[in-house]
Amino acid sequence: MEAAARVIARRGVRGLRVEELAAEAGVSTALIYYHFKDRTGILRATLEFISDRAERYTTERDSGAQPLDARGELEQTLLLELQDTAEVRENSTAWGELRASAVFDPELREDLARATLVWVQEIAELLGRVRPMGGAAALAGSAERLTALLEGLSVRWLSGSLPLAHARELMACAIDTELERLR
Repeated sequence: MEAAARVIARRGVRGLRVEELAAEAGVSTALIYYHFKDRTGILRATLEFISDRAERYTTERDSGAQPLDARGELEQTLLLELQDTAEVRENSTAWGELRASAVFDPELREDLARATLVWVQEIAELLGRVRPMGGAAALAGSAERLTALLEGLSVRWLSGSLPLAHARELMACAIDTELERLR
């Protein structure tokens, strides 16, 4: 799955060739088809992999680090999606490619919608820990706005039209704005 994320991040979904994926993973194309059946199966599994990986790098904390309060956890979870590491760049690029492909590939839409819903629900839960009196609809709306903004900021950062530091500043400001709306 790491190889699939790398190839998609490097070549895009349309540029994904099973032969290149097999070479990147160090396995045969027959083994790829055995495990994933077809290209759509590869894309679905890659989407699940990058979602799981993003959850890991946005929620893991150093064992010696002080526990964060609810607001700190919310901010860190969102801002860790905007960090200049190979893993985050690859994940964000692959996610953007899969999202763009879903526009043209109805088979991918349901999986992408499900992954997005899980992400929005996780952010809504974190918002609810900061603003426990926020109604479910308001929390969901704030989470939807924040995750959509994060995707857009990520695309602008990855495409070179927005410096990373400014993207992080804009995200932090949006978090403040959404928390203020939930008062």
